[in-house]
Amino acid sequence: MGDISRHARVWSLRLNKLVEVTCVVLLVLLVLDVWLGVLVRYVIPLPLTFTEELARYLMIWMALLAVSSGIAYREHIGVEFVFSRLPARSRRALAVAFDLIAFAFFFLLFWHGLTFVEKGFSRITMIYGIPKGYPFIGVPLAAALACVQLALVGIHDIFDDRPPDSTGEALAGGAE
Repeated sequence: MGDISRHARVWSLRLNKLVEVTCVVLLVLLVLDVWLGVLVRYVIPLPLTFTEELARYLMIWMALLAVSSGIAYREHIGVEFVFSRLPARSRRALAVAFDLIAFAFFFLLFWHGLTFVEKGFSRITMIYGIPKGYPFIGVPLAAALACVQLALVGIHDIFDDRPPDSTGEALAGGAE
């Protein structure tokens, strides 16, 4: 049973590493875009209007993708004060219950996000003139990543030899 748990944790951390790298790249692009926006507005008067809209989309994508990283470290919704004081069996059951509730939420977000994207393709962005469906793809993508992370974390919680001690701090940085 511990082997299944260990494999789920390894895959969760691998996926999380990819998401974290993506978020760092998005953050660097966001910072550069904002600097460029400030530069062309106050220092070099150039008619670059795309920086504000790009910054908005980069920030939203980064925040949405970072949700799955929080799930990988169990930093999603959980009450640490109560959780850490429960007996071992109750902690495992509560952790799995958190995983199931969060999975249901993110699956619904994924499902309705697809409709959101579909409707977005009939609307055009103000500056770029592209369908809004492309920036909106971040919602179901992030929800799908969250569902995958929740499934992996749930498998880890169910099959691990020992129940979780904490909802998040013990897993930060992949410590096991």
